[in-house]
Amino acid sequence: MIFKAAAPAPGADTSGDSYLPRHGNGGYRVQHYDLELDYRIGPNRLSGKASIRCVSTQALSRLSLDFGEFRINRVLVGGKPARFTRNQHKLNVKPQKSLPVGAEFTVEVHYVGNPKPIAGIWGDIGWDELTDGSLVASQPIGAPSWFPCNDHPADKATYRVSLTTASPYAVFVTGNLKSQYTRASTTTWVFERNEPTPTYLMSVQIGRYDEFEFPPARVLQRAGVPQRLHRDFARDFGRQGQIMESLETMFGPYPFDEYVIVVTDDELDDPIEAQGMSIFGANHVDGKRTHERLVVHELAHQWFGNSLTVADWRHIWLNEGFATYAEWLWSEESGGASAQTLARSWYTRMKAKPADLKIADPGVERMFDERVYKRGALTLHALRHALGDDAFFALVKAWAAEHRHGTVTTREFVAMAELYAGRSLRDFFRGWLDSPVMPALPGPG
Repeated sequence: MIFKAAAPAPGADTSGDSYLPRHGNGGYRVQHYDLELDYRIGPNRLSGKASIRCVSTQALSRLSLDFGEFRINRVLVGGKPARFTRNQHKLNVKPQKSLPVGAEFTVEVHYVGNPKPIAGIWGDIGWDELTDGSLVASQPIGAPSWFPCNDHPADKATYRVSLTTASPYAVFVTGNLKSQYTRASTTTWVFERNEPTPTYLMSVQIGRYDEFEFPPARVLQRAGVPQRLHRDFARDFGRQGQIMESLETMFGPYPFDEYVIVVTDDELDDPIEAQGMSIFGANHVDGKRTHERLVVHELAHQWFGNSLTVADWRHIWLNEGFATYAEWLWSEESGGASAQTLARSWYTRMKAKPADLKIADPGVERMFDERVYKRGALTLHALRHALGDDAFFALVKAWAAEHRHGTVTTREFVAMAELYAGRSLRDFFRGWLDSPVMPALPGPG
């Protein structure tokens, strides 16, 4: 197995990420975000106060945050006014006094503006307006479109989000709803996210949604659905409880307190995962369970991608490979095509594509290439054959349990797989992860 050298120590305005070094910042780690937000839907106007509790990892005379194009009214560090400048999507802050290493401090940013997505090589990402409401889809660089942050997946923090908007609209934020109160024509919703969460997995959904409750189960599951889609939603998500039970059997206990599904009244290109939440477009609901594999895929991300978050974006196959393989496992479990049948079909399709991508390091422009998803799943299927079902599923459960709410790398997964195999898997992973040419797929043809 071939690995890149470790990234250099990050500077004040870089995370040191091998793919997206300009997203995220060095010199400190965030412990908690407290966001007080007021959103006017018609003019798309967001006013906010962000209180960000941090710990310095080096002496700091200045620091930076990732942030979009808002008007900054004032910035305070430790309760005292601080000087600040803007440089593209960086908010550079200079405290009145330098901060020693290990200092606990709070940065407070007051801002107002019209939130809009962040432009990237994958399109516009972040806060976006719907026909009647708003959504947030932040993977991988969209979080600064609505709050100042240290926008790197490895800097996971807890959150409190208070959002006030017009009362006819329902609000879903990634976190547990703690309170809701109405004054005149507006309602304030307060959510808390107590599990360590990366910025890109924080989401806000605002729309005219009716709440849909699933039958009681070990994990609380609920949904926000436009009224016109109730009947089709009930059909398409009718096996949600069974899917949750099946994934818990394979992956271990669901890692959050509840699971929330939001279906927008608009169409979306793809569903979106957030921490404890998945968002689907109206086009993903047709009353025929056409997109049930996507229902499984997004739920699987709660284990792989959300609870276990990549420490660096080049490891993204650990997110998408597991979520894709979950689709195949559910198909097998629910009486559809077996995982072997699906693996063989996708192997043939991937074999026909150019052999020019290493899924352990696909490159920033191809992070979301279909081959990262499908070849990632094929790698796991081949590993299942190499280990046998008992050892493979024991490995998967241990992987999810030991890194729960943490960050992960390919190197760590390889080490744990070798532990459960009881032998070196160097050649196996070199072939599946580091070679553009796929090895032969094991199992019957």
